[in-house]
Amino acid sequence: MVVKMPIPSIRQLSTFTAVFEHGSITRAAEAVHLTQSALTQALARLERDLGCRLFDRQPEGMRPTEPARFLAPRVNDAIEKIGSRRVTAAQMRAFLAVASAGSYSGAAEATGLAPASLHRAVADLSLALGERLVERRGRYLSLTRKGASRARKFRLALAELRSGYAEVADWLGKAKGRIVIGAMPLSRARWLPAAIVRHVEEFPFAEVSVIEGSHDELVGPLRDGDIDVMLGALRTVGAHDDLTHEDAFEDHPKIVMRNAHPLANTSKISTASMRQYPWVLPSASTPLRQFWNELVGSDDAELPHVSIECGSVLTIREILLRTDSLTLLSPDQVRVEIDAGQLRAAAPPIRVSRTIGITTRRGWLPTRQQQAFVETLRRLAIEHS
Repeated sequence: MVVKMPIPSIRQLSTFTAVFEHGSITRAAEAVHLTQSALTQALARLERDLGCRLFDRQPEGMRPTEPARFLAPRVNDAIEKIGSRRVTAAQMRAFLAVASAGSYSGAAEATGLAPASLHRAVADLSLALGERLVERRGRYLSLTRKGASRARKFRLALAELRSGYAEVADWLGKAKGRIVIGAMPLSRARWLPAAIVRHVEEFPFAEVSVIEGSHDELVGPLRDGDIDVMLGALRTVGAHDDLTHEDAFEDHPKIVMRNAHPLANTSKISTASMRQYPWVLPSASTPLRQFWNELVGSDDAELPHVSIECGSVLTIREILLRTDSLTLLSPDQVRVEIDAGQLRAAAPPIRVSRTIGITTRRGWLPTRQQQAFVETLRRLAIEHS
């Protein structure tokens, strides 16, 4: 993903944190090895970009304003993730563009910069960090292990800076506020739409972006900082997981079929009956598929072949309406079709339950509006239970 946010000057950020820490232009200039004049100019440019004063100049020193107090921890965290004060914004921009595009030509097309300029910037970045970041594989570039780690840290640094800038704008009364949500299928049925409606009612100028996908498609962008919150069926937490998982409510999937299906009027669907019909199911890595394995494989017989693997509810719905196929879904995901008499949901022979919840990065510090959105999700989850 090519970074859309203008990357602020690392020098400006460094001067800000130095003044915040030392409370003095003189001591800060010594700490970052700049003249007092250069430091003052860099700080003034940052204040101009933010549209507010970060320090009150007083006889006893530089007193942080309120925006500076909530900006400082985010800037410190960003600088720590960037890893070196020798890194420039131009180098980060070039490297992230190349990392996303997989080639200098693709990055040039995305950024409008010349391939030679991008190549030089990435080479300078590699030199500044003392690490090999990219390697060529045929016509394309691949990130080295250290390059992949740097790309993630840079993206997380930018996520922190975006949040910091948003909080300053919020304090100034100029904030639209933005939250990016990774939505797995079930969350899109009722829970997420209801939360968005309530959030926009509370924050009329909020910007909410929903990225749909499977867990495997969304977890990478979440770890990179491109997604703030991921909603859907929770996975098992590893001992060293870098994500946090919060239970929201329990969902009970059912067997779904067309209303005219031969099993539609069966009072209790048996495992043997389930084996007689084709199934449309998500991939083998999903919790729903694992539940299905337990249902139809409960007698230790070989699992039936699943000829259609699909995670799209829209596609599954059309297949069910046209065939005698079965699937395992939450009734909420096809509530309109069930209420219209097109589909029917029946209880499986064994009760199936999965935990739906909220996943975020460990240590994530939400903005005021992001925190408000998460609180709305929690309230709605209680109502849903």
